[in-house]
Order: sequence, then structure tokens, then C-alpha cells
Amino acid sequence: MLVFRALSVLLSYPTERLRQALPEIADVVRATPLLASRERQNLLDLVDQLGRGELLQAEEHYVDLFDRGRALSLHLFEHLHGDSRERGEAMVDLKRIYGQAGFDLAGRELPDYLPVVLEYLSCRDIAEARDMLADCAHILTRIGRSLIARGSRYAAVLQALLVIAGERPIDSAKVPPVKARIDTLDRDWAEEPAFAGAPLTAGPSTSASGA
Repeated sequence: MLVFRALSVLLSYPTERLRQALPEIADVVRATPLLASRERQNLLDLVDQLGRGELLQAEEHYVDLFDRGRALSLHLFEHLHGDSRERGEAMVDLKRIYGQAGFDLAGRELPDYLPVVLEYLSCRDIAEARDMLADCAHILTRIGRSLIARGSRYAAVLQALLVIAGERPIDSAKVPPVKARIDTLDRDWAEEPAFAGAPLTAGPSTSASGA
């Protein structure tokens, strides 16, 4: 399902390659039947934002959001287990799921990194995708609320995932605004796709639905 590949790329560290893929991502967002008009338009607004201004500013904005504390971490199990042994065990289980489906992680990203999860779901059927997203809906909601509180258009991706999972989107009017936290050091980011042989852009999907 192309829409999950597109959402994965939108949540990834901004690069020139990502910017070059934005028109194709916008086409996927417009075409998918899995999203309502509001979620679709909010994603297109994010695409527009990512394509404007200096790339360095987009990079700095991304790091300030996602690399400055646990509230906005895109590593899902960090929200559940922190740095405990349970997180390691959960990642082993998730990596086993990938392996059983025939996918081996490439690069340096951990299996619970949300763009990696979405890249995996882009190669699975919609029923499995919805089940997995529903299982982590409470985490997606937590991250989405933190993004909304900071006025970030990246919240559109989390809202879209909740809708696809069959969950109610977050009521942004009920989320009080907060200032972004800056309390941790930057992290090295790999630009390679998560799975060997997978393209960065929203390329052909193995799903028959083409969503």
C-alpha cells in the first residue's frame, strides 16, 4: 500500500532526496481511499511545508522536534519501556515478525522506529496494517498530541494513521499548547531505506489494493 510508504518518508529525516519525492508523495495522498478529506488536506499541507524554505531549516526543525526528548520519540517502544530490558525483548519480537514475512532490516535503524514500521506495512495487506496500527494506537495518540501541542504539521501523519487504524482522530482543540523541549543531544540518522532493496520514494507496492 503506497500510502504507508508515503507516510514513512514524510516522517523521515528531511533530505534533498525526500524533497524530490514530494510531488509523488502528494499524488499518493490524493489518490488513497483510506483517508478522509481533512486528513488528506493536512498531509498535503505538510508536503507543502517540507518543500519550502532552506533544507537546513527543515533539518533543524526535524531535530528539534524528534530528537529532544521522549515525548516525541518515533521509537514506539521507548514510550512503553524506556531503556529497560523489556524494550529490547519487544524489539526482538518485532524483528522476528519482519523476518517471518521475509524482510531483513538494513542500515542502522531499530525495528520499533515508526518509519520502519510503516515501510513494513507498505508491503502487507490492509487488515494486518490496521491490526498493527490499532495495537499501538495509544502510542500514536501520545506522539500526535505532543506534535499538536507544538503546532507541528507533522501531526497530520499521526492523525492519518489513527484514522486508517479505525480510531478517532485527536481533537486538536482540546490539546493545550506547549513549548518544544530541548533537553537531549542530537542522534545520528541513517538515510538508507530500512529494508534491503527498498526505495526511498513511494515506489510500487506489493499490495493489490494500491491504496
